[in-house]
Amino acid sequence: MKQWVTAPLDKEIAKTIAQTYGLSQFLSMMLVIRGFHSKEQIESFLNTPDSCFDPFLLKDMDLAVERIHQALDQFEKICIYGDYDADGVTSTSLLYSYLESLGADVMYYIPERESEGYGMNIDAVRKLSELGVRLIITVDNGIAAAREVEYANSLHIDTVVTDHHQQQGDILPPAVAVVDPHRLDCDCPFKNMAGVGVTFQLISALEGKDGGFSTLLENYSDLAAIGTIGDIVPLEKDNRVLVKHGLAQLSRTDRLGIQALITESGLEGKKLTSTAVAFSLVPRINAAGRLGSSRQAVKLLLSEYPDEAEDLAREIGEQNQQRQKIEGDIALQIEEYLQAHPERRFDRILVVDGENWHAGVVGIVASRVVEKYGKPCVVISREGELSRGSGRSVEGFSLSDAVYACREHLVRFGGHPMAAGITIKTDKIDDFRLAINAYAAQRHPQMPYPKLLLDCKLRPQVLSLDIVEELTLLEPFGTGNPAPLFGLYSMTLTGITPCGNRKHLRLAFQREKVKITAMRFSVTPEEFPYQPGDILDLAVTLERNEYRGEASLSIHIRDLKLHGVDEAALLQEQALYEGARRGEGLSDDKTEKLLPNREQFAVVYRYLREQKGWNYGLDVLYFRLEQKIPFAALCLILDVMEELGLVTLQTSGSLYQIHLREIAGKVNLDDSVLLQKIRNQREKGGVQSV
Repeated sequence: MKQWVTAPLDKEIAKTIAQTYGLSQFLSMMLVIRGFHSKEQIESFLNTPDSCFDPFLLKDMDLAVERIHQALDQFEKICIYGDYDADGVTSTSLLYSYLESLGADVMYYIPERESEGYGMNIDAVRKLSELGVRLIITVDNGIAAAREVEYANSLHIDTVVTDHHQQQGDILPPAVAVVDPHRLDCDCPFKNMAGVGVTFQLISALEGKDGGFSTLLENYSDLAAIGTIGDIVPLEKDNRVLVKHGLAQLSRTDRLGIQALITESGLEGKKLTSTAVAFSLVPRINAAGRLGSSRQAVKLLLSEYPDEAEDLAREIGEQNQQRQKIEGDIALQIEEYLQAHPERRFDRILVVDGENWHAGVVGIVASRVVEKYGKPCVVISREGELSRGSGRSVEGFSLSDAVYACREHLVRFGGHPMAAGITIKTDKIDDFRLAINAYAAQRHPQMPYPKLLLDCKLRPQVLSLDIVEELTLLEPFGTGNPAPLFGLYSMTLTGITPCGNRKHLRLAFQREKVKITAMRFSVTPEEFPYQPGDILDLAVTLERNEYRGEASLSIHIRDLKLHGVDEAALLQEQALYEGARRGEGLSDDKTEKLLPNREQFAVVYRYLREQKGWNYGLDVLYFRLEQKIPFAALCLILDVMEELGLVTLQTSGSLYQIHLREIAGKVNLDDSVLLQKIRNQREKGGVQSV
């Protein structure tokens, strides 16, 4: 369950923009919602320029160019030292391709994720020295490699660092040049570049002030777009330039590896959007680094032989399928763990661990858990005495701050507000779980609710292909410029049609005299909790569908809920219930919402008998009961019913599977240990977690 939030909109400003610049009211409204008010902002956004900022505004860029030109002139052996994710792989491929076109003696090196980890390492530098490397150029790493660069210096190897990560303290590596927009002393006009964006600026600088930027876009923006999208940086300013031009270039790229990857991904002949790249191309490139070797992905992107490119693309596709299976297996084990330890579901921060889970995918699994449970999550793989973990968060809770506060329990850690990575001694995992939850309780007595952000509400009368065409002017979509999500409210459900072997639903709705159909993907008829006649609110995306040469409007449902449900109020009561289950003290007003009476138990039990159980979200059950029972009390009623043997209860996120059990005789609610503990929390101001 998420709280639906509609973006603020000043309709008068939108009206003024429409009149001033000759734009439609709808497009003007979308621009205002995205924060574009001035003529300069609007023109820059709608008419993406063919240039980025001057690369020499990046600190040390002149030194980097000078040293690389020296290596080119003297035919020194150059090694590009990359990283194993999509940003690092495309950065490596881009710079290698460019330097090779200049006739450089160039090679690349990407550390193995499992055996070497992220960034430069001493053993790798030693190997490169033995291979005769005289210049290392890092891409998407290096800002924290002071020790490794110093070691390279001792071997008479120069290093040019190009990176986009934060500088750690006041220390910079002792390199010939350190090019990083996040250097504390760098005043460049745009800092939120991906690693491949910095790499693109490097080749732009190497071309010189009179170089052909449009030619660079034509030759390399395809790689730059994939890496920028893959690194989830805001698609604004220079990032928008690279991605917008890169997406156009991808559809006509002459890189055999990208062509093969597009075909293997099922995207051949389709419009290549940022969403398609993010969910089809990027995961496959990342899968090579997670399960195999990222060098395989670089080899694919640089391939000049059709058969080789097809073979590599197929292998990477198989690795991606394997990655998906591993993710699914870990996610299933986490569900089983939470079923076996239901008290953990009430933690503010979910910390789960398992034996030898693949460290390369635990971050993705953590994202899935966050999406399902609406809470920050850290997934840890136990690997002997040391364990590795990766966490994801919700907006409003800084996971990096939380991890830092628990540093005494950790061997290594790092990250940013929405994601973090840790290395921990295995016997300290429980201490870490307790510590991070104690931190959350102190800093966030009320944890942030997961939110679904809507651009605006629309009347069904305005839905048309015309507004879909206008939305294309806002592309590319991504971080900082998300695909528009619209609210269609008070829609009466009139029809439910299974399709795609009953894996999806085609739903019919009506409001006043307007009828629409919309798709709800990956939901079976058995999983759909609504019935014709229900009045629903829909969160939808609008797309253009083409079939046999005819275009039509396609409406995709991202989320839906019964009209009139106050999600914020339900989430608040859910937090009250979870706090009580953790053993937190209860005030009189909270107790009134939480502690049910006998009649409320009877109402719930009778309804469940009528329905022969339940297999949907608890918010729907609450609404079907006509909101007669406080949501917090409903949650507690089901727990007590399970305790007393009236039902079997399985939960998975917000989904409740409830089966009634046959019992002999009557059940006495006073026999409930759980109810007595909750009552004691009111009297004593809190007990230990139950």
